[in-house]
Amino acid sequence: MLRSYLRLILFTFGLLAGIQVPGFIEDYAQRVDAHRAEAEQGLSGFRETAQRFFKGDLVALVAHYRASTDPVMRSDADSIAHLVARAELMQREWQAMQGTWYRRAWHVLALADPGLRQETLAGYGYQVLLKPEAIAWGLSCGLLLAWLVESVVLLIGAAAGVGRSRKVQQRHRL
Repeated sequence: MLRSYLRLILFTFGLLAGIQVPGFIEDYAQRVDAHRAEAEQGLSGFRETAQRFFKGDLVALVAHYRASTDPVMRSDADSIAHLVARAELMQREWQAMQGTWYRRAWHVLALADPGLRQETLAGYGYQVLLKPEAIAWGLSCGLLLAWLVESVVLLIGAAAGVGRSRKVQQRHRL
């Protein structure tokens, strides 16, 4: 009986943890989108200048600033280069978050920008989503966790000889 309750507790814990996955992925995607919009807004004036004088090439604009004899312009070149790099990063992250559910999950788990992932985690509020995707994640994680823990416990018990009947133990002694 205790074993059944432990299974239920493990399943419930896995279910609740699994339900968080789609919510976290969605929060990450929203954060990326917000940062992308902010980066584009910060570059808008420079994009207009690059369009007018360098056929839209921001790299050429940065090179022009770096080649200037004015120290202020050279200093601004680093700032613009940083803005360009940030906008490109946000665009790549946004593109990655437009894929299928499993690509999005893998991206957030393994390939996401560490700073953005940490920022999302710091601002994440636990939630119970009742969307089919969240329910599927919850059930899958609950079953997987319960199965893994029970399998490990049974393997350890089998290796230690726990759970064998006396007849089986006597047969193996002979």
